[in-house]
Amino acid sequence: MAKSKQSTQLLVGPTPAALIACGDGKEQNIITLAWVGVVNSSPPMVSISVRPNRHSYNMIKKTGEFTVNVPREDQVDIVDGCGTISGRELEKFEHFQLTPVLGSLSNAPMILECPISMECELKHSLDLASHTVFIGQVVSSYVEDGVLNEKGAIDFERCRIVGFCSGNYLRTEPFNLKLGYTLKKKS
Repeated sequence: MAKSKQSTQLLVGPTPAALIACGDGKEQNIITLAWVGVVNSSPPMVSISVRPNRHSYNMIKKTGEFTVNVPREDQVDIVDGCGTISGRELEKFEHFQLTPVLGSLSNAPMILECPISMECELKHSLDLASHTVFIGQVVSSYVEDGVLNEKGAIDFERCRIVGFCSGNYLRTEPFNLKLGYTLKKKS
């Protein structure tokens, strides 16, 4: 198979598209990010990468809180809207008819309409050339009951989360394969 050299930008993805919510006591905002990922398992920690000129940036820096809200594929219009319209221009919770819900954090709300939400306390930040990587410890997680399977795990067939790759939104189509399936297949 022949390969041709591609821009490294094309090789970043696919990743989940997440709605990151934050607040500072005066206002709340939502930013769409695809640069979100797990960075530690015990304690559980996630990273988000935010450009310093984004409206949410200073709220996260000031309060040390954010939530990661994972939307379903039928919410892609909200995901796109929260990623293209600045919170400086409009109040996104109101505009997109989303319900902010405070859990254990003081300022960063979760989004009730998202099937998965994680509350995060900022533990580290790393300033890079274009973005700051915020690393948050997950202090609480919430999952919609209808998304769980009979074993209490997230069923991605029911959840149908939104992915993002090279400027395009993706539907998730799970393989329905479990970790280690290649080893089991050989036996």
